[in-house]
Amino acid sequence: MATAKQMKLAAYFNPTGHHVASWRHPRAQIDAHVNIAHYAEIAQTAERAKFDLLFLADSDGVRDAHMDALCRSVQFIAGFEPFTLLSSLAMVTEKIGLVCTASTSWNEPYRLARNFASLDIISGGRAAWNVVTSNNDRAAQNFSLAKAYGHGDRYDRAAEVVEIVKGLWDSWDDDAFVRDTRSGLYFDPGKVHELNHESDRYRVRGPLNVPRSPQGQPVLVQAGASEAGRNLAASIGEVVFSPHLTIEAAKEYYDDVRARAAGFGRNPDHIAILPGLSAIVRPTGEEADEDFEFLQSLIHPVVGREIVASMLKADLTGCDLDEELPDLDSAGAGSVGHFESIMKMARDERLTLRELGQRVAGARGKNTIKGTPAQVADYMEEWVSAGACDGFTVMPPYIPGALDDFCEMVIPELQRRGAFRTDYEGSTLRDHLGIPKPKSRYAG
Repeated sequence: MATAKQMKLAAYFNPTGHHVASWRHPRAQIDAHVNIAHYAEIAQTAERAKFDLLFLADSDGVRDAHMDALCRSVQFIAGFEPFTLLSSLAMVTEKIGLVCTASTSWNEPYRLARNFASLDIISGGRAAWNVVTSNNDRAAQNFSLAKAYGHGDRYDRAAEVVEIVKGLWDSWDDDAFVRDTRSGLYFDPGKVHELNHESDRYRVRGPLNVPRSPQGQPVLVQAGASEAGRNLAASIGEVVFSPHLTIEAAKEYYDDVRARAAGFGRNPDHIAILPGLSAIVRPTGEEADEDFEFLQSLIHPVVGREIVASMLKADLTGCDLDEELPDLDSAGAGSVGHFESIMKMARDERLTLRELGQRVAGARGKNTIKGTPAQVADYMEEWVSAGACDGFTVMPPYIPGALDDFCEMVIPELQRRGAFRTDYEGSTLRDHLGIPKPKSRYAG
């Protein structure tokens, strides 16, 4: 199967992998969440494979979960703070993009602007900000709040924070720092700008005390699935992660976000939409099936139920594991997209909570495939050829083993077909993605 264009690939790293039982797999790094050598190794592996970017999720505290599940899964606990970790990985990589999650709900825009501009300079133009809103009351309580902001308020706040941060990133013209030793002039005073943003939420004067970074502005990443989330993704996203499990759902989202982007006056071709894909790939289908079943057998049913509950934002502790899900309301769901996908699957297939936990908990609601390198490559090409995505967010079920398998078997197969690059086209993340450097609002 030939694709009309080369796909983009993001490597999404959870410490030991995306499968909820990954830490129990013998080919996973069991202490990954505190092992810097492990992160350096997997970052270099992804770079050798020519991934566009690596992505780290983050949480502002220990997950809100029942202790009987919390103590059985690395997914619920914390690891390295991502700015610190990515700054260190910038020193052991040269080309791959570095994507950091930071919430607009708790972080002040000036601090966000400074951190990401610094990471972009440190990495030579490879930084990106995964813009998220936070719906976890327990996290809110780490920031002097009793509860998380409501859904609409979260997205309004996010849009304003991004607007402020982008304004601060333009504080200095690209050529502001003349550093003229003869005249004694270090920067041109006509090329520095105050923002003077004022609203009911924020008052930010500026200028930012970091120069304009190599990309002009770090790349913006988003993953909105609700109505407000889709609008935010379409209005600001340059890379968009999506949670869809079928080509049909992914294509509807792809077409919708691109149409909304055009409505916002943006070029839809400057957005890379990358649905999640968790792949177990082995030389034969039988080996892939065996590895998948082994990994599934490691899921504790209590952990499976807790993952489903957290994704649906529902308390399922009183539910029988061998009964179907009760009727639930999406009003309190953290991710409307995840809620709708999971509930549809549960109803269509009449899954018990135990079965749903096994199905969803493994890749935590993301698309999962198992097979040979050719089968996985066929699947990926089918989605891209159908216009359902621009590539994938690859989510190895256990790390480093499954990442190594993907890089050693699937990447060469995609390259052989002309579906993925054989080398980087430039040095910045914008170069890899084919997204132009934005002009400063003060240019000209």
